[in-house]
Amino acid sequence: MFKSRLHSFEFKQENPPSVFLASQNGLYTYSDLRRFTSFLKDTILQKTDALDKPVAFLTESSDMLIFAIASCWKLNIPVIPLNPKQTDKELNRQLSKLEPTLAFCDSNNRRRLKDMPVIHMDDNFFLNAFTHDTRNIDLPNEDSFDPESIFGYFFTSGTTSRPKVVPLQRQQMITAAVASSKNFKPDPNHYWLLCLPLNHIGGISIIYRSLIYGSAIYRMSNFNEVMVKEFLGENIRFQAASLVPTMLKRLLDDSLFKTHRDFKSILLGGGAVTKSLLKKSAERGIPIVSSYGMTETCAQIIANPLLAPSGMYTPLKSVGRPFPPNQMEIRSEEGEKLGKNQSGILWLKGLQVFTGYFDEANNKGKFDSQGWFNTGDYGHINGFGHLFIESRRTDLIVTGGENVSPSEVEEALNKIASIKEAVVIGLPDEEWGQKVTAVVTLNNGKAPSIESVKHSLKKTLTDFKIPKVLKIVDHLPKTSTGKVKRWKLMEELKESF
Repeated sequence: MFKSRLHSFEFKQENPPSVFLASQNGLYTYSDLRRFTSFLKDTILQKTDALDKPVAFLTESSDMLIFAIASCWKLNIPVIPLNPKQTDKELNRQLSKLEPTLAFCDSNNRRRLKDMPVIHMDDNFFLNAFTHDTRNIDLPNEDSFDPESIFGYFFTSGTTSRPKVVPLQRQQMITAAVASSKNFKPDPNHYWLLCLPLNHIGGISIIYRSLIYGSAIYRMSNFNEVMVKEFLGENIRFQAASLVPTMLKRLLDDSLFKTHRDFKSILLGGGAVTKSLLKKSAERGIPIVSSYGMTETCAQIIANPLLAPSGMYTPLKSVGRPFPPNQMEIRSEEGEKLGKNQSGILWLKGLQVFTGYFDEANNKGKFDSQGWFNTGDYGHINGFGHLFIESRRTDLIVTGGENVSPSEVEEALNKIASIKEAVVIGLPDEEWGQKVTAVVTLNNGKAPSIESVKHSLKKTLTDFKIPKVLKIVDHLPKTSTGKVKRWKLMEELKESF
């Protein structure tokens, strides 16, 4: 029953829109995507004997990468998007865990993939794709794909320094796209601005939604606030944009910035949002959809409605209600369902929620017997059914839209000779959402500077994981069992900064 409903997309049209992707490099159509998909299919079959095995991508953001990810969706090939900023140790661990049949990489990352079949995504690859003979194109019917088939394996930070693997099914992505379209979606031949990383579900979901809607993407390799202000403020082809709070703040720092009258909404996620940022947006009449989501839910699963004329909502700090047919509950630490305005742990259930982590051991305590998923995030629901997030997963810091596991940073800090014990927390920050902050006690000797600590950590940590602030203390507040009272540190440091 669900399978037949799943494939009867209301977005399909007899005359599909032509524009698929644009960037500073040019404009591409859905016909170009069809040609590229056929070329990618032939290329993969030259390297492997089947199309149902996962392929990895280790490359910086590019038009070619978007084409490849979109083509894999159309061929029902599972993708493994890898972060090119991660260390070789992290990369090798992920590759050995999932064992992709082959990997696509750009010229900057060729040397990092030594022991597996590799396809180089260079200028010649792109040129060959667009000179591919289209007379005998034989592509599968997307409606024939199993809704429960995996379309991708995504990595997310967790309670340890090692990220968990989240397998996501086609039906979860399609459900997410259909559900959020009731709120807003770009019209055909209009753009959804994509300037988020293409190894996170937040950025990649824009590709899949655009394919399902038949709308267009505008790709930016990096957030360029001058260009974004022009696009969203003056170019009527732009109707949607996905931004993290850091990006929105930089736009609002310009007192003259406003979105044009036909612009539909900025989808805001990827970190804590301050009330002042939301208030400033409301005062300018800038349409914002504040939402809640995670890798395990195919990005946003809870959001505020898009309202006219400004697209704002009240109360400002609410992230809204779940998209039907998804459900939410707030429960106590003991698992008891709580009433309105009572703080507790957020649990989710629905077609959009994943069915379990790749490693079975990570599923312990995450699902109940009815299939409800424990997000680990804390919040409450008011009398009108609006969700308020009070704190994200206690083991996670979200800075500039990037996830940081404190335990990973602490492990690296504790290897520095002068540091006796380290605790890493995220302090609220207007620009970054949270600022990675290291609180340390010292062994006997000279206190290290923040510059020397950063230099030491660069060998093992990605830049956004390296603490921006170093606080040296005589002792750390602990419980009777020896656990650090992170909340107490947060309170003390908020007062001192």
